[in-house]
Amino acid sequence: MKYNQIDGVKKPVARLLQGTVMLTADNRDGNFRLLDALFEQGFTSYDTAHGYGAGVCEKELGAWIKARGIRDEVLILTKGSHPYKGEPKRVAPEYIRRDLEESLERLSTDYVELYLLHRDDRDYPVGEIVDVLDGYKSKGHIGVYGGSNWRADRVAAANAYAAANGKAPFTVSSPQFSVAEMVKEPWAGCISVSGEQGESDRAWYDANEISLFTWSSLAGGFMTGKFTRDNIASFSDYWDTNPIGAYAYESNFQRLDRVLELAADKGVSPAQLSVAYVLSNNPRYHAIIANWEIDQIAENAAAADIELSAAEIAWLELKTEEKPV
Repeated sequence: MKYNQIDGVKKPVARLLQGTVMLTADNRDGNFRLLDALFEQGFTSYDTAHGYGAGVCEKELGAWIKARGIRDEVLILTKGSHPYKGEPKRVAPEYIRRDLEESLERLSTDYVELYLLHRDDRDYPVGEIVDVLDGYKSKGHIGVYGGSNWRADRVAAANAYAAANGKAPFTVSSPQFSVAEMVKEPWAGCISVSGEQGESDRAWYDANEISLFTWSSLAGGFMTGKFTRDNIASFSDYWDTNPIGAYAYESNFQRLDRVLELAADKGVSPAQLSVAYVLSNNPRYHAIIANWEIDQIAENAAAADIELSAAEIAWLELKTEEKPV
């Protein structure tokens, strides 16, 4: 595993974060076995959210950390202000406060290293958002904060307000990023920095040294090679049709063709290469991944050790025709 250092976070931050959506209330023994195995393989950073599993994911992660006595050794990224039924506009101080305080209680801790707002509401003033987050940071409940599925211009506006008012700025962001370009959003409000559409946002993040915690580096499984031009009509499960609708387009199949070819050349899996693509773009980029089974962990962890050149990245992005040697 490789690690980064982020200003405002005292602990090393793993380049690969383990997601927690697989943690369920009826399988604590299995949850703990998986988390134990992850920790042993160097997964010390975990991604969760107020809305995952209606709170169960945070509770199970927090219970494991408390049971093992390792709060000082792990890093928690959690998120709030996701739209809920009956409360569509939740990027407001009252919801930020409620979600964060409930998350801290569920996680059995009084602080999280990274806190992100799960969605944005462009009609809501950034000043009030920054004020409430800065207040929790000042009290030691948040290490650093930012937005998940926020556009760079909104982060820039938040940081301009912060600079003008003596507040802490957004220093992290969590968009979707993969070799495949998101053509249609898989869920409402999703923001991607993949492909040509995301280049300007990525350039701004890079220029302003914002650390990215990217989600769906495999494009919902599309970049594993599971889906082909000939078989997409055969899938009916939601977790298959959802990424098909978002990513299964000819330009992405061309990118997938190149991922499969380059992965074979390097003797790695398409999934490993796809994660390596994210990490190789910038040393401040991290990938949130999901190990569902213990036997997946070592292979996924190895992706952090694969480095792609700028020429290989450009070729995967269809910017050049000749494959780098």
